[in-house]
Amino acid sequence: MEGHADWLWAALFSAVGLGYFIYGKKQQHISALACGLGLMIYPYFVSGGWATFLIGAALTAIPWWLR
Repeated sequence: MEGHADWLWAALFSAVGLGYFIYGKKQQHISALACGLGLMIYPYFVSGGWATFLIGAALTAIPWWLR
């Protein structure tokens, strides 16, 4: 059952990453663009539900902190 959670988190954060990437490109917001790219790529290199969640949450929050 743990493997399903990994895919769920990866899909969720990749979708958020695509949104950040598009927003960052249109608005020329470098941190959103970079975090969006990171959110789409990192699930390929990280295994484990908690690690995927924690890294994704951190990358999702960075553009909010750098406003």
